[in-house]
Amino acid sequence: MDNKEARCSQALFEWRENSIVINNELYKGFRESKATERIENTNDIVSAYDLTSSDLKHYNMIVQYNSEKSNMLRVARLMNLASNAYLQLRGNGTKMRFGFVKDMPRDGHPLKAPDMSFIVGKLVFIQIIMLLFPVILSSLVYEKQQKLRAMMKMHGLGDMAYWTISYCYFLLISLLYIFLLVTFGATVGIKLFAVNSYMLQFLVYFIYMNLQISFAFFTTTYFSTTTIANVAGHLYVTGSGFIGEYLFRPFVEDTSVPRSLITLMEFFPPISLYRIIYELSPPPSEGFFSDFSGVHLGDLSNPKNGILVLLIIMVLEWPIFIFLTLYLDEFGCLRNGIRKLLTASRPDGSYQTLQKPSTQPQEFEASIEIDRTDILREREIVDRFLKQPDTSYSVIIDNIRKVYPPKDGNAEVVAVKGFSLSIQRGQCFGLLGSNGAGKTSLISMLTGFTKPTSGTAYIDGMDIRTDMSEIYTRIGVCPQFNLLWETLTGREHLMFYGRLKRLNGAALFEAAEQSLKALQIFEGGVADTLVSQYSGGMKRRLSVAISLIGDPKVVYLDEPSTGLDPASRSALWNALKFAKKDKAIILTTHSMEEAEALCDRIGIAAYGRLRCTGTSKELKAKYGGTLVFTVTVAAAAGEDEDEAVERLVRSISPAAKRTYHIAGTQKFELPKQGVKIAEVFRAMEQAKRSLNIAAWGLVDTTLEDVFIKVAC
Repeated sequence: MDNKEARCSQALFEWRENSIVINNELYKGFRESKATERIENTNDIVSAYDLTSSDLKHYNMIVQYNSEKSNMLRVARLMNLASNAYLQLRGNGTKMRFGFVKDMPRDGHPLKAPDMSFIVGKLVFIQIIMLLFPVILSSLVYEKQQKLRAMMKMHGLGDMAYWTISYCYFLLISLLYIFLLVTFGATVGIKLFAVNSYMLQFLVYFIYMNLQISFAFFTTTYFSTTTIANVAGHLYVTGSGFIGEYLFRPFVEDTSVPRSLITLMEFFPPISLYRIIYELSPPPSEGFFSDFSGVHLGDLSNPKNGILVLLIIMVLEWPIFIFLTLYLDEFGCLRNGIRKLLTASRPDGSYQTLQKPSTQPQEFEASIEIDRTDILREREIVDRFLKQPDTSYSVIIDNIRKVYPPKDGNAEVVAVKGFSLSIQRGQCFGLLGSNGAGKTSLISMLTGFTKPTSGTAYIDGMDIRTDMSEIYTRIGVCPQFNLLWETLTGREHLMFYGRLKRLNGAALFEAAEQSLKALQIFEGGVADTLVSQYSGGMKRRLSVAISLIGDPKVVYLDEPSTGLDPASRSALWNALKFAKKDKAIILTTHSMEEAEALCDRIGIAAYGRLRCTGTSKELKAKYGGTLVFTVTVAAAAGEDEDEAVERLVRSISPAAKRTYHIAGTQKFELPKQGVKIAEVFRAMEQAKRSLNIAAWGLVDTTLEDVFIKVAC
């Protein structure tokens, strides 16, 4: 082999007095760097050699080096140089070569368990902490989807109270969750939780959990179904973790990236959490072991970790998300909010919900001749109330109107074309009408579900346009569909809504007991059974009980007896008859029997208008001026018998009109004028001698007949 000249690299050889000085030189700056787990500017001394015990007869060399900075190969080469220099000094031409160098034996140390944060990585901890986000989101969307929040609002729970209670509840759950997570992590030795300052962890996680709750509240306004919200929440948790791991982390570790860009990315809440976990986790290390000593409160002043800036960002975002939640909850979207705020400040009050209600009598459409005196009388009562309020009236409806905007290119829908109505205290008013007559839209406006396009109503003297928050504390509502929590018992429902009506203590317990007993949902432990195990009829009775608890001044019952058996319906009617003594009840139903049994006055609506009002007897007298005469002949009778029966009926009333004829049974309508009941009985007794009459009957007009004539 060709011999090549080898030269030493530039190095500085210095003399030190003793091994203590050598140790300090070798590890200069290294121990300070270990405290922060960042090896920065350590001394670049490779190794030290002690030859003081060597002479021309004995060669003794002690090598010292920092294993963190040096490697075995470099030490071996340097030892070869020193040893060959000694042999050359002896002048005998002998050379020596070291193949390897071993560390000196050292004391044994117990084997430490590997740090779990190295094994599972930061991504897992981020997703564990964020698991509560889809829970909060789904819970709030569920209450909105099932209209449970609207139900609570109609019973007196204000918007601010709802958000405050929900916030405190989820904050308590979040803090308990974090406490258990940190406790478990510290117990099993995860350095992310075990070595960092507990005060610092409490501060950081407390602020982040508040930020996460407020962000979940803000996100709730964009979802209407629980399924979509749940899927979106879990995708958010999973996706944001990967974004932090594979997009944000390289930016943090790259010192050339502008700090402003990193700060901008931290405004996204999941990135803020990732930065928290990144700074509190042990830095990368060979193997699964680390001497990471944690981050403490005093380290907040260190600009390199960025925790202080991160906390400031989260504290600023926290109230911003709360404000946006309340804003969107009130106005629906940014554009609507600006428009409402601007129009509400106009001196002319041009916005539709602030219009002055019209006091002009409404026009009427009718498919039959309608006596409008009762409708005009209602209008007069309303006008008189507007001039001088009367406390004897619990409900005054002043020409209220509801128009739904067009959808899918269709024309706008006028659901309510102008109702004017008065209901006195202690009175049950039955509102009848076919499907699409505007009953549900009217109830929705009176209960605050929707706002009227024009007109207004006064509930216990308060305007639904401006005093709805106070009105909610004085009304009870039984909606058309049961709005109940499946995970609560019947008693818990009544206790909850009783508290909303400002009942407490013994009065609350007694009111709940009375409601449960009155509506037959008490015996056999039914009151303490989960609602999910209730039948449809039991849920319906519970909904009625909720509407009556707390002694409301006005009660809205939308088809309350739907799905009830006769015994339960009778118990419900008795409870309503007893409850209406000191309150006004507005009842919508398709059961004419229920309307006659409960209602002091009845109104029939059709095509969005109120067509007539009055007691059951008054309506029958006005719009049902006929008697229904039914005659059935024996099955063996022929057509001659049927014709003979028809001639007989026309002899009693020439204006009789046959409305039904099948299988020997005929039904006739007889005008009440000119028909005497005694003559009918006398004629039928005589006809039995010549005709084969099996049965006959004479009845007055029913409320159902009146409904068909007026509403159809």
